[in-house]
Amino acid sequence: MSETLAIPSHFNGPLESGNGGYCAGVIASFLKAATEVSLRRPVPLETPLEVVRVGDSSLRVQHGDALIAEARSVPDFDVDVPAPVSPRQARLAAAGYRGLSEGPFSRCFVCGRARADALGVFAGAVDARRLVATPWTPPSWSADSEGRVLPQFVWAVLDCPTYFASYMNEELPTSVLARLAVRINAPVSAGDEHVVIAWPIETDGRKRHAGSAVLSGDGDALAVARALLIEPREIAV
Repeated sequence: MSETLAIPSHFNGPLESGNGGYCAGVIASFLKAATEVSLRRPVPLETPLEVVRVGDSSLRVQHGDALIAEARSVPDFDVDVPAPVSPRQARLAAAGYRGLSEGPFSRCFVCGRARADALGVFAGAVDARRLVATPWTPPSWSADSEGRVLPQFVWAVLDCPTYFASYMNEELPTSVLARLAVRINAPVSAGDEHVVIAWPIETDGRKRHAGSAVLSGDGDALAVARALLIEPREIAV
């Protein structure tokens, strides 16, 4: 029996495609372990996509003959999480959020300034530290009946801050999520204030590697991620 998925239009990043982290989280739900998802092209909204399993630990997502994404289990995935940021520090950092109120990502459902119902993940630089942070209180609609935030929303909030961490103290170019690996260590509870942090790891030409984490109010790493972002090549006219 074939499997499919579709991304609701509410969960956009750019206006015409899905938020990368959210889409990766939905795709990862088809594998039952820490997972790495590679996005090969923008994920269309409100469009049935075919899930093609490749053995027990990997899969492809396709739209007709077009490859949209690939996923694989990564049981040994690890990332070094910096010392925690307090909720107070995160609130101060969020005041310096550099997201724009106009432009292709201004209505992202996670970090869009122009969107009243955004998740409010507005990560700004933390004083004297090479990372960004934001407070985050998950809304009830992002959780299951027991108040645990659904994994795809955890993936979504782990995505957006990596962009601002990757370009700290630099101009903000167009850059898109190409790969995201996530491990959820413990439940994230709706209604509780958390802290989301992200930090740069490595720059390699057009490629930027960054880490991120969702922390409890006490500083425990409830979920961690490693992201690869890529600046699209300029096309000569």
